[in-house]
Amino acid sequence: MARSAVGVIFTNIQDKNIPELSSRRTLASIPFAGRYRLIDFALSNLVNAGITTVGIVTKNNYQSLIDHLGSGKDWDLARKDGGIILLPPYSNETDAPYKNRLEALMGITGFLQRRKEDYVVLYDGDGVSRLDIADVVRFHEETRADITMVYHQTDSVESHYYITLDPDESGRINSLQINPKLDGKKKINLYINVMVVQREFLMDIIQNAVQSGFSSFGREILAKNVGSMRIFGYKFDGYYAGITSLPRYYKYSMEMLDKSVRDELFGARDIYTKVRDSAPSKYIEGAVVKNSLISDGCIIEGTVENSILFRGVRIGKGSVVRNSVLMQETTVGSYVQLDCVITDKNVVIRDRRHLSGCAELPYFVAKGKLL
Repeated sequence: MARSAVGVIFTNIQDKNIPELSSRRTLASIPFAGRYRLIDFALSNLVNAGITTVGIVTKNNYQSLIDHLGSGKDWDLARKDGGIILLPPYSNETDAPYKNRLEALMGITGFLQRRKEDYVVLYDGDGVSRLDIADVVRFHEETRADITMVYHQTDSVESHYYITLDPDESGRINSLQINPKLDGKKKINLYINVMVVQREFLMDIIQNAVQSGFSSFGREILAKNVGSMRIFGYKFDGYYAGITSLPRYYKYSMEMLDKSVRDELFGARDIYTKVRDSAPSKYIEGAVVKNSLISDGCIIEGTVENSILFRGVRIGKGSVVRNSVLMQETTVGSYVQLDCVITDKNVVIRDRRHLSGCAELPYFVAKGKLL
C-alpha cells in the first residue's frame, strides 16, 4: 500500500435490512457459507491490504461478535499496537447510543485523532466480496480524491437505504442519489458501503457536521457536496453479495454451491475466520449427500441435496433436506422433509415435520426454536 490506512467497520448500521437474523446479533456477525461470519470478508480484505489496525464500531447485540473476534489472532490482528479495537456505541458528548452513521462517526473522533495513518477505510459489515482495498487506496491517491466510494453494477436492490452513483469517464461522481426509484430495466451503480477518505479530511467533515447540527452523512455531507468535493467512484467488477434481506441472504447462500463462485470468492486471496477444532462429519450408512457444503461435526443419516450445513448439524434417518441453510447445532429428527428452509442456531425440528418455503420467501426458523 502506497500510504498507511486504518480500517473502521460498522457492525450494526444495516441491521434493519434483515431483522430475522440480526435480532440477537449484529448484522456483521451473521453466519454465512457454512463456516464464516459476514465480518470475516471485511476484515480479511483489510488485512490482505496490509491494514493492521481495525476499529469495530458496535451498538447492541454484539456478544456473539466479540466471541467470534476474540483477540483477533485468526486474522493476524492480535497486536500490541493496533489490531482489533472495539469502539463503544456512545459519543463523547452523550451516553445515548448512536442513531445513524454520522453519530457513529462523531463517537469515534477520539479514536481517529489518536491514529497516525494517512487514510481511513470505512466499511460496513453487510457485503460478501474479495475486494482489493490496496488498489482502491491507490486509485484514491492517483485521482487526488477527497472521498472514494466503491460501487458495483447491478439491476436491483433490496434495502431500506441505498445510494446510487453517476461517475464520469475519469471516475468523478457527477451526481449521487439516495433511495431513487428503480425501473429494473437498466443497471445501476450501487454504492457497496466501502469508502476511502483522508483521515484529517474526515475529522474536518465530522467537526463541521457537529457545528452545523447535521444529522445525515449521506444527505447532508455527500449529496450536498458532490459538486464541491472531489468524490470519485471505484468500480468493483468482482463477485459481490449484498446481504440486504432474508431472500437475498438465501439467494447468495445458494450461490455458494456453485464452484465457480466459490473459486472467485475464496480462490486467490485468503478469507480468514475463527478456527474451531471439531470432529469430522459422520455419514451413517444409507446417507445421501449431493451438491452441498457440509461443515465439521455434522452427523447425517438421511438425504441432503443443494444445501448448506453449519457445524454440528444432525440429520435424522429418512429425512430429506433440500435447498436449505441449517445453521450451527440444528437438529433434524427422523422422516422430516425440508425445502427452502433457513434455520438459525440451536433449532430442533421434531420427527415427521414437513417445512417448505420458496426462493423468494424461504421458510425461516428463529434461534432456539422447537418445532
